[in-house]
Amino acid sequence: MTLFFVTFGVIVFLVLIMAIGVMFGRKPIMGSCGGYEALNVDCAAGCKNPCLKRRIANARARFSR
Repeated sequence: MTLFFVTFGVIVFLVLIMAIGVMFGRKPIMGSCGGYEALNVDCAAGCKNPCLKRRIANARARFSR
């Protein structure tokens, strides 16, 4: 039972540390190679010609930076 509590405590601690990092960082998650922007795709699904709804969302994201 002790092992359970130790493991649970470590997981809770890691989640709290990640939450603090997100609150202070506010950077998008990227891979080591630069994420989707490095692949020259317009949407997360990898489509080269996204739908109108996706293009509007991408345009808003670009202007909000």
